[in-house]
Amino acid sequence: MQYVDAQLQRMVDRIRRNGLASSTAIIITAKHGQSPQNPLLLKRIDDAPIISAVNEAWCEQQNPTATPDPTTYCTNGLSGGTITPLIVAGTDDDLWQSYLSVKTQPAADFVKHYLWHHSATAVLYNNDGVNRGTEQVAHSGLATIYAGDDAAHFFGVPYSDPRHPDVFGRVQVGVVYTTGTKIAEHGGDNPGDRDVPILVYAPSTVHHGASHRWVETTQVAPTILQLLGLNPRALQAVQQEGTRVLPGLR
Repeated sequence: MQYVDAQLQRMVDRIRRNGLASSTAIIITAKHGQSPQNPLLLKRIDDAPIISAVNEAWCEQQNPTATPDPTTYCTNGLSGGTITPLIVAGTDDDLWQSYLSVKTQPAADFVKHYLWHHSATAVLYNNDGVNRGTEQVAHSGLATIYAGDDAAHFFGVPYSDPRHPDVFGRVQVGVVYTTGTKIAEHGGDNPGDRDVPILVYAPSTVHHGASHRWVETTQVAPTILQLLGLNPRALQAVQQEGTRVLPGLR
């Protein structure tokens, strides 16, 4: 923070030396936050064993006589045929996203049921040299799981849209799926990921004070246009989404 503050001071000093202080607006924000904000809440979970266990359970359900090899496929013990793993792709950081080989609601519900009813081993924060050991975290580290239709609804798209994950999960605060030494991660849906500061400075244009209204970073672009004396509704995104300028502008 001291480094960022110093660089902002350099910018402001140059603006003043160039005589532009009265006609320059400055907007400071961030594209995302990080979770957890308190590193002592950190729980690092390796997601590979969880995915392997889901695929093995799926293999056994599809054919109880199969020999599981969840890293590739499982072999039918009678016919020698193969069963493709259920989870074939995904991105897990401080969220859970799984794309499935079987695009049905029962298959998505199968993954949701398994995740919710199994615990996972988490390595607790140890970057300060203190070995705090491990902890068993309920629900595979997740707080809420959306499967199939619910996952599509969460992202506001039809179930037939292939871009949404078949299974999407919000993690418990502090959970990060990693085998490394991360102390936080972003991309999830916890407040630490989504809540960022917005500071607007514009002489003679912005009221001095704080606003307690809910605002979003999407409002920065139309705000810039208004500060420049242009029409924010010239932006297609503003036309489609009704995005307002930030509050407090004269």
